[in-house]
Order: sequence, then structure tokens, then C-alpha cells
Amino acid sequence: MHRMIQYADVTVRPQVRRMWKDVFGDTDAFLDLYFRDKYRDDRTLVYIEEGAVVASLQLLPYDFSFCGTEIPAAYYSGVCTLPEARGKGYMSALMKASLFELQRKNIALALLVPAEQELTSFYGSFGFSTTFDAGNIDLPSLKELSGRWPGDLFGAYREFDSWFRANDMTVQKSFDDFRVIMEDSRLFDFPAARSLPGMARVIDAGSLLRIFEKAYPDISIALSITDSLLERNCIEFVAGKCRDVPYPVDIAGLAQLLLGYHTSEKAEPLRAAFPEKTPQMHFMLE
Repeated sequence: MHRMIQYADVTVRPQVRRMWKDVFGDTDAFLDLYFRDKYRDDRTLVYIEEGAVVASLQLLPYDFSFCGTEIPAAYYSGVCTLPEARGKGYMSALMKASLFELQRKNIALALLVPAEQELTSFYGSFGFSTTFDAGNIDLPSLKELSGRWPGDLFGAYREFDSWFRANDMTVQKSFDDFRVIMEDSRLFDFPAARSLPGMARVIDAGSLLRIFEKAYPDISIALSITDSLLERNCIEFVAGKCRDVPYPVDIAGLAQLLLGYHTSEKAEPLRAAFPEKTPQMHFMLE
């Protein structure tokens, strides 16, 4: 039986779109928008069996504000398997392959929003951990924003960007991202939106820890990082003049520490070393 994982191309693109529609049930209007403005073959990994796509996922690029700088992040979109092909390990193989691809491309962080709560444990098996809480208040209205800037999409983007650009631990949007967000919102008559519950996965532990150490030069901590999938992340990290035995942290726990996710609830010395933040992810074409 012939099986392989590869990036998509023009020959399989229609299969990817058809599978998306069958699995998620999105409208043709949304799919037209997504596959015109967000989809790229070189961002799409597919699992092919006997010449047919049976599973696929997209890795969309975003900037993520982290400790006073912005880092490259990848957002998992359209993660799906044909119903008749589930339970055969296709998506597990794709997920593992995608992590190595992100590492190869020097992407520091991976993000996703589970389509269902039950998928949290599935993604957890690949080193993802919950790092974003669902918002309990509506975000500013895009309909009202559009009304304040009639005929001036870039003016609207500047205001939109001002809502989030200064926020640490936040997915940032480019003007092109914003244009698609607005078009998507119009398709559904500008529904109210809130911050999304989501997960993160550290792809490059060394680079993120160096950024963290530079942002918090007075912190003293020693960690021993383990990662069962990306061996390069298995490192020891010592900040400040710490002489303690390194505290063991797996790669899933490291994401929560670095993003400041409920770190006030962690045990010492982690609680003192990692400031609590409020990671945010919103307007992701969910």
C-alpha cells in the first residue's frame, strides 16, 4: 500500500478543499475566501494513501508578541481526516511531521484552537498544552469599527492593531490578516467575538528561553527540559546565579511557564520565576 506525507500541490488542492467542506461543513462563501486568501500549498501538509488525500492540516504564519519582542508562530488550521480514514494513525503521523517541519523552518511556537474539547488530550500527546483561556467579555465590534472608517480599510486596521499590538503573549495580525478577518465577519453579519481558548507548543525551547532571560535578567532558575518528540529541546537552562538542581519540566509545561499561563498556581520555584500573564488569541477565522 503506497502512503506518504508531502506538501500539497495543484493536483491535490481540490481534495483538500472538498475534505474541509465535508468535515467542517463550512459554506462555499467562506471556503472561497479561505482558499483564496489564506490557503497556500506550501503551508499545507497532506497524508496521501493510494493517490488520495486522507488527512491534511495547514500551518498559517503569525507573529506572536513575547517578552517585549515578536516571534514567528504557526497556527494549525483545517486539521482534518476523512471520516472513513480515522483511527488509522494518519493524523498522528501528520502532526509529528508538522512539528519537524516547523523546527526546520525556525518557527519558535505552534498554536491551535481545538475544534472540540475532547481533542485537547490528542494534541497534548504531541506536546501541546492549554495556554489560552476563553474570554468572558465581547471584543470590540468589527461592525462599529468598519462604520468609523468608511472606505478606509487601512485606517480601520490601524485602530484594530492598536487594540492588541502592545499586549504581551498575543497573536498579532497583519493588514492582510485583518482584511480577511473583516471579509469573513461580513459573511456572517459581524458576529460578536471573544478571546479563544487554545493551546501552544514550544518548537524552539532554546530561543524562547533566551528571550525570556533577556526580558527578566534578575530571575534565578534552573530547568531541565524534556521533549519526547523534538530532541533539540532537551536542554538544561540556568538563569541568573542559580545553583539549584535543575527543576524538571516537560515541553508542555514549558509553554505554560513561558506564556505565563496561571503561573501563580504553580509550585515554587516556578511561581516566583515566571510572571503571570494573560495570553490572548482572537479573530482566527474559527
